[in-house]
Amino acid sequence: MTNPTPVCDYEGSDYRARFWDNQGRDYEDQAERVALRRLMPPHGDTLLDVGAGFGRLADEYHGYERVVLFDYSRSLLREAQEHLSGDSRFVFVAGNWYDMPFVDGLFDTLVQVRTLHHAADAPALFRELARVARPQAAYVLEFASKHNLKAMLRYGLRRQAWSPFDPEPVEFVDLNFDFHPAWIRDKLAASGFAPGRMLTTSHFRFAPLKRLVPTGWLVSLDSAIQRTGAWWQLTPSVFVRSTLTTAHTSAPVGAFFACPTCRTPLGEPEQGVLVCVNPACGRRWCVENGLYDFKEPL
Repeated sequence: MTNPTPVCDYEGSDYRARFWDNQGRDYEDQAERVALRRLMPPHGDTLLDVGAGFGRLADEYHGYERVVLFDYSRSLLREAQEHLSGDSRFVFVAGNWYDMPFVDGLFDTLVQVRTLHHAADAPALFRELARVARPQAAYVLEFASKHNLKAMLRYGLRRQAWSPFDPEPVEFVDLNFDFHPAWIRDKLAASGFAPGRMLTTSHFRFAPLKRLVPTGWLVSLDSAIQRTGAWWQLTPSVFVRSTLTTAHTSAPVGAFFACPTCRTPLGEPEQGVLVCVNPACGRRWCVENGLYDFKEPL
């Protein structure tokens, strides 16, 4: 049942320091938070942050009883633990998003921001998210849009080969994809999600402008026009909230982890190990210092 699709691995990277800390992206960070607050249910039981990395958005989930920070990179999750380990609501899980280590129907809210662009098989990821989501779960997705004004200008001037109007995803470098909003809506619907409200963000993602105009002003302007995403999507970043419409049951009370290989529910760890009781599988998974590691079996 293991999906062979390649996964982008940030293991050991300096992603936080190189991309976020003092890197001139305060505007993008704050504008994305505005969009997330508008679309994400403010309260809930169990939330899954897909590709959570170092936990950049973790402080937005204060209304949830349990929050799973899920990522392929153990090292980024360890960074998240450094500033969140005192909060027992957080669960840190490393694994492959095409084969998630959770029982069916577990999460009532799913959040995915700035990570879909690494999905070589987005429809397979959507299907897996539909599996682990409860009926009527909310899925708040941000994706990198190819259908933006800069790409249209570059294409019109013949400075890029790919068309921003072609609905198919474009891989501009290895494991980095831009998507067309219409394609995203179609694939979400095919996976059991009903796409709903859309917001556009990063209207002013232009370095000289960010240096000249105070961040707070840009965020306020961005916030004021995000709702135009209901009519058109012309920015490099687009948010969409979907609702799971597939008819299936919620996870049984107390059920949580499942073997990512055979999907047999897992019990409590013993001596730092979760053991799959399926005799045809029997894989063992490490739990070390609060990190549930499903990236590779022991």
